[in-house]
Amino acid sequence: MPSLDTIDCKLLALLQENGRYTNQELAERVGLSPSPCLRRLKRLEREGIISRYVAMVDQKAVGLPVSVFVSVKLEHQREDVMARFDAEIAKYPEVLECYLMTGSRDYLLRVVAQDLEAYERFLKTSLTRIDGVSSIESSFALNQVKYTNVLPITLCSEKPHDDTLLTHSATPR
Repeated sequence: MPSLDTIDCKLLALLQENGRYTNQELAERVGLSPSPCLRRLKRLEREGIISRYVAMVDQKAVGLPVSVFVSVKLEHQREDVMARFDAEIAKYPEVLECYLMTGSRDYLLRVVAQDLEAYERFLKTSLTRIDGVSSIESSFALNQVKYTNVLPITLCSEKPHDDTLLTHSATPR
């Protein structure tokens, strides 16, 4: 796991709050000059800690108010069956999340839909047609109590930052 210091953690927290901060704004907020700040951001991207930048879209505002949590049980828990399911489920844009689970069910999906009829169509024309699916249980969300994609960056290490590798000193010796 890459080592993150307090400055890295502050940068990550700020970007999760607002991915449109400019490098100048980020640098000011974390107490760096723009060049070392940009080098840190590029390193975080290169190391895969920052995987991408996106806009958060309100699902109700774009006509997808229905959230369904779908538990799927496979006929067999063999690697080839699971790989085939994984590949198939990745094709459906309605499926926002898919997790391989422990317990009595093999997968848990979060699916969005325009309405109940749209979910029924998805269920009948897509999900039930995936080879190896034994059973499907759907649970409809009545109300979203909490949703976030912000990771608790406070769990980062509390090491002091060392920008000696990130800055070049112009001070003569």
